[in-house]
Amino acid sequence: MKAQNFPSNTSTLLLEKTSIDLSRIYDNKIIQTQGNEEKVKLLLIRDLLRLNWSIEKSRYELRISPPSFYNKEIIKKSMSISRRDIIEKNREWIEKHIDIARKNLALGKDVLKSKILPRIEVCKTKEQHGIFRIFRYYWSSPYSEYIGRRIRLILRDDGIVGSPIIGIAALGSSIIHIPDRDKWIGWDKEKRTDNIINVMDAYVLGALPPYNYLLGGKLVSYILASNEIREIYKEKYKDKITIIRKRKTNDCVCIFTTSLYGNSSQYNRLKFKDRLLYIPLGYTTGYGTLHISNETFLAMQQLLIRKGITITNRFGDGPNWRMRVIRSALDVIGVDSNMLLQHSFKRGIYATPLAKNFRSFLLGKSTKPIYYNLPLRTLVNFWKNRWLDMRKRNINVIDNVLNFKPEDFTLY
Repeated sequence: MKAQNFPSNTSTLLLEKTSIDLSRIYDNKIIQTQGNEEKVKLLLIRDLLRLNWSIEKSRYELRISPPSFYNKEIIKKSMSISRRDIIEKNREWIEKHIDIARKNLALGKDVLKSKILPRIEVCKTKEQHGIFRIFRYYWSSPYSEYIGRRIRLILRDDGIVGSPIIGIAALGSSIIHIPDRDKWIGWDKEKRTDNIINVMDAYVLGALPPYNYLLGGKLVSYILASNEIREIYKEKYKDKITIIRKRKTNDCVCIFTTSLYGNSSQYNRLKFKDRLLYIPLGYTTGYGTLHISNETFLAMQQLLIRKGITITNRFGDGPNWRMRVIRSALDVIGVDSNMLLQHSFKRGIYATPLAKNFRSFLLGKSTKPIYYNLPLRTLVNFWKNRWLDMRKRNINVIDNVLNFKPEDFTLY
């Protein structure tokens, strides 16, 4: 991943007079004993210091400036800190459910014998959502609850007795404004507002051990392009109407996803026959909230509650609830929210069209999608021939698979 460069004329952030001791900013006791506004400021400064932001202190203010770039190591460090904090906060729940996770994983030797017959399981019950949650903590990106439309999926292998889990995936409401995506589709603001309801974001997508050693992440990526996924979507939203614009939501014609560190080895070159399934569109602008930790976000919510400010997150209110909460909290403490939010992490953007006429449909020129016909079984067989067979000839890979035992699975 290339370093993420920012404009040299980036303005600075100004905070009000405060008695912050920068040398003790990582002392959690100091942060927790402050009032609501001061606590948000301290947590925000701590988040930014972790990312190499520059903070200059004078008698009456703090002047905060972003670094000239984020490299991969800085991003990984930031995510690992947030992930660790979240796991520690949920340690009691995790320890109660880790055995359930282990019972749903496969022995490496069984996977090598399996025909690998994926089955898509939609999370509906409390148990299913619990299984999804425990495995979501496994990812390097910090766990967060997705607001808006949401479909959680568990992918099981019916080629093994007990149908262990291959991986998980989740679809959610698409982010409102991504310039490279919007330009690729041809959306202006009006067209995007009218038709964003017909696209979804894959915000979780990946394989669990030992399938991850066999490029199971690519298998999960293929599965998201299948007929079965769009039928699951259609079934879930067939009777849903958006609150604000009174729009039907049951046609999904394109899925978008982003990589953590720029270009993605999981999505690059991922084809079905001669068609590229995951089309690289460019990068996010870096405008987002990934650089703000969940702890800071929760403190911001508490601050808004104390101030009597309500940021709703009902179905139809829009998918940018987290950003609206952060923006409102920054306004309360006197911080330039535009400057802060535009210096998050850039991520590679990929598009997976589900319909041949997706662009004309999203531009309002077509009234009915013409979907690709990609049955799950067809895509799985293609993955086996293109990727799995080659992977099974790698001795190191086979050793990793054989050495995996579910009882060794841990999140720490």
